[in-house]
Parts: sequence; structure tokens; C-alpha cells
Amino acid sequence: MSKTIPSTPAAMADFACLDAECQATVSVNLLELKKKRGRIRCPACHREYQFEPAFLDKLEKLRRLVDAVRDAADILGDVHVGIATPAGEVKIPYWLMLTRMNTVFTLDMAGQKIEFHFRVESVGDGSFR
Repeated sequence: MSKTIPSTPAAMADFACLDAECQATVSVNLLELKKKRGRIRCPACHREYQFEPAFLDKLEKLRRLVDAVRDAADILGDVHVGIATPAGEVKIPYWLMLTRMNTVFTLDMAGQKIEFHFRVESVGDGSFR
């Protein structure tokens, strides 16, 4: 049984605003981030962020990984990852693992370490978020 993975993902990432009084969640569509040349603003306090090209390259690699998973969707329904638990081995479909588990980058921004969450999960309408 194969699982069809939607073909139009919107790879998203988010982090907490660095402004101590704000700390709102700053969400970014990775395709939009590329179009904006790495510049985004906090939706609450409007603080501007500029991401370095090296970091943008890493995000682009993650986006390409998502594309590769979509490209391999026809075989991923038959591929599982076995996880040993005290109750025995649990087999998780590979496509599910890649689309439901979150990836976290730890990034040094303005002398602070922040977690930059990268999400790709099915939203049920033929897209990912």
C-alpha cells in the first residue's frame, strides 16, 4: 500500500522574536523568505531580521529534501523505519516520519541561541505546512 504525499508543500519555519518585550512567534514560508532575500519582520513588534546566506542555504537544502520525499512518494508507502521500544519494535512509515516530525535549527542571533522550527506536515487539503 503506497501513500500519496501532496505535491504542493509550503515549508514553514518559525522562531520566537528576540525582543524581550515581544517574543511573538515569527513564522516564515521558506519560499517567501528566499524571495525577500532573507529579510522578515516580526508581525507583532515589526523588528526586522536578516538571515545570512549560509543559513538560507541550509533551509534551501531542507526544502529540497522535502521535494525529494515528494518525488519518492510512490515508494515511501512501502518503506518503514523500525524503532525499538520496551514493548517491541514499532514500524513507522517513512513518509509519516518525514512529514510529522519537526526539525529544529539552533541559531545564534544577536548573541542569543534560538530554536528555529522547520515544519512540513500535511494539512489535509493537498498541501503541507
